[in-house]
Amino acid sequence: MKHASDRALDSIEPLLREIRELNGLIERKRGIWYLRSRAFLHFHEDPAGLFADLKVGPVFQRFRVVTAREHRKLLRRVQSILAHSS
Repeated sequence: MKHASDRALDSIEPLLREIRELNGLIERKRGIWYLRSRAFLHFHEDPAGLFADLKVGPVFQRFRVVTAREHRKLLRRVQSILAHSS
């Protein structure tokens, strides 16, 4: 599965803006975030849609991010992890 293209990321720009507002994350490249020095969140696209890979504990979990509801679910999960990582 390939990393999301700029065009795909354009379709979720409101979500990306919300993630950028969160403390503790570093966006090294558009749509690719690190927490401290470790990969934390990035996006992929495939025929089934757009997906986020989020580091949850020692592994990445995949979240579909096509609908506004899915965006909110991902954002809540990211906020929860950040709250417990400080």
